[in-house]
Amino acid sequence: MQISSEEAIRYNRQLILPEIGTQGQIKLKQARVLIAGVGGLGSVSAYYMAAAGIGSIRIADRDCVEAGNLNRQILHGTGDIGRPKTLSALEKLQNLNPDCNIEPIREIISDETILDMVADCTVILDGTDNLKTRKVLNRASILKGIPFIYGGVEGFTGMVTTFIPGRTPCLECLFSRDNGHNEPIGIIGPVPGVIASIQSLEAIKLILGIGGLLTNNLLVFNGMDMTFRKIEMEKNPDCPICGSNADSGLFTPKDLPASKKALK
Repeated sequence: MQISSEEAIRYNRQLILPEIGTQGQIKLKQARVLIAGVGGLGSVSAYYMAAAGIGSIRIADRDCVEAGNLNRQILHGTGDIGRPKTLSALEKLQNLNPDCNIEPIREIISDETILDMVADCTVILDGTDNLKTRKVLNRASILKGIPFIYGGVEGFTGMVTTFIPGRTPCLECLFSRDNGHNEPIGIIGPVPGVIASIQSLEAIKLILGIGGLLTNNLLVFNGMDMTFRKIEMEKNPDCPICGSNADSGLFTPKDLPASKKALK
């Protein structure tokens, strides 16, 4: 795989970075990223993934655009209200970068659909808005050995971390319980922009194999006082998803990778 003359012009500001160069750009071109949800977080991360030259971007979302989305979901506009988010996002991303292969999936992210969604993916980017769906992504991440970059926002605050199966705690270690609150929460638009930008940078570094990642640390952002702080995370040895006696909760033992079978 090579970089065309048109791509060399498009990605010039990346190619001149010694950490990227031509070989790094080829790695980005070879990558496939799943963006789960194209709302406040997913809109921003999808945009930056396409802009960076990720070769294939799989966007999964079942919802249609609503007027109440538009304060933060930057891939969608007033004319998109009522349209599927995947279709709206597809058009914007293709216009941004026609060389990027956009794969829209208008389905609910569930135990029944997730394996097809993550197939052949390099990394999973979380753009969802509830813990139940995030736990589906987490189980698939562990089962398939795919890094999972979590992001969450509420009000003026947000948090982000990178889970790498076998090397870090998983989402279940961090959030073992679901408080069951499903009411809409307040969000100011720039906060998901900040968090999703960090998620995007983590994904790019992970694909390139450069820099330090937010592994074993939860980065918490407070937009009211403009502070960032890191909270160290520890693996739960009794975690039902990634612990020594883990059961994925999704699949039978024959479906588990060899590393998981060895732990049983």
